[in-house]
Amino acid sequence: MWAIIRRKVVNGSSSASVFGRPLRETRPVTAPATRSYSTNVKERLLLGRGSKIVGSAGLHGCLGCPISSKTFREVLPFLQANSPNYMPYRSFSSDNGDLVDAVVPFMGESITDGTLANFLKQPGDRVEVDEPIAQIETDKVTIDVASPEAGILQKFVANEGDTVEPGTKIAIISKSGEGVAHVAPSEQPPSKADSKASAGKENAVKEKPKEETSLPKPKAETSPPRPKAPSPPPNKPSATEPQLPPKERERRVPMTRLRKRVATRLKDSQNTFAMLSTFNEVDMTGLMKLRSDYKDAFVEKHGVKLGLMSGFIKAAVSGLQNQPIINAVIDGDDIIYRDYIDISIAVGTPKGLVVPVIRNADKMNFAEIEKEINTLAKKANDGSISIDEMAGGSFTISNGGVYGSLLSTPIINPPQSAILGMHSIVNRPMFVGGEIVSRPMMYIALTYDHRLIDGREAVFFLRRIKDVVEDPRRLLLDI
Repeated sequence: MWAIIRRKVVNGSSSASVFGRPLRETRPVTAPATRSYSTNVKERLLLGRGSKIVGSAGLHGCLGCPISSKTFREVLPFLQANSPNYMPYRSFSSDNGDLVDAVVPFMGESITDGTLANFLKQPGDRVEVDEPIAQIETDKVTIDVASPEAGILQKFVANEGDTVEPGTKIAIISKSGEGVAHVAPSEQPPSKADSKASAGKENAVKEKPKEETSLPKPKAETSPPRPKAPSPPPNKPSATEPQLPPKERERRVPMTRLRKRVATRLKDSQNTFAMLSTFNEVDMTGLMKLRSDYKDAFVEKHGVKLGLMSGFIKAAVSGLQNQPIINAVIDGDDIIYRDYIDISIAVGTPKGLVVPVIRNADKMNFAEIEKEINTLAKKANDGSISIDEMAGGSFTISNGGVYGSLLSTPIINPPQSAILGMHSIVNRPMFVGGEIVSRPMMYIALTYDHRLIDGREAVFFLRRIKDVVEDPRRLLLDI
């Protein structure tokens, strides 16, 4: 059958066809209703673990043959591995089928490369399927490279600090563990530098006897040494010259990609926005009493603790609804008004600042907000948060009070137009009802883009947050 098809192709007639289809129509395009597994080489590489469906069907799908077609089923026996027309292909497996390549996974639509931060395993270690063996650091998150198969980590083919792209091979896994050298620390082979040093010592030892057996040369008459001129005294530093610390007491380390990204965005924000901050203070007595009265019933019903952040998010939603310009943004010569409210929460992690987003906060109640905050904060701290969970956001809340900050002026997170800063709660004497009493007080700050937002709207927004936090019953009565 294959010979008949080959003769038709060689004849080059207008009716020549391959697999029952005209040559001019043979291309990797199938009808929408026909199910096909055709894919490109890069996608097949990223699928991982050498899928048999992709290996046998995806290759021939590129010729334009639907998997479900009768023609494909008839021709498939002629395209087996023992056929001269078979084109070998593998995703991860090596020629002998024992070695498997671990490659960098797909990292997100907006991420094209990353930095190989560190290895979690060493050559000779046992790894399981989907067990992380390395970490890739991107501009936004840290991504794990998982082992595609269970086996022994044979070797790394990339170094820490290398810039890698999706699909880049970084390690080789041996499924059977053969060919992996387990070298103890004391049995490590000497390096080139050590071998050169030892060779130099041997040559020096060999040359010493020659020097000892050689006859002594008569000493030539030497003139008496001239007295050295006294060196000038070192210049004493003037009183105004700063005393710099010695260089050996300094350490230079490269910035992480996340830190460089944060630095770039914050500097761009400072250069772009006309930032102005306004302040107010909030009496936290009402919100803290609400949490104290209902914390046990809240946990029993919803399974999550009632915190203060959910109260501020609900207050911010109310303020954004009353002052929609705070939720807008400038785009060129236009103003984009957002009809949704996505609140970004700034979270400080050991690796840097991340800003997960609470979607549609205006449609969530206190319990839903608290559950979402706990989930996102946990992901941010353990490094498992995704790009999609940090993308977007129309308004940001930063709580520096958890670190003890009394007052600050936060920087706008572009492409937003304002950011609310929360601070620590401090008991201060306040004049209430004709008496001086101690009240838990918090300073709040709003930094906004003065190009878009006037001081009137900014003050009204901050005042709305103060009113709602001090008396949460306003949310129920919508006043």
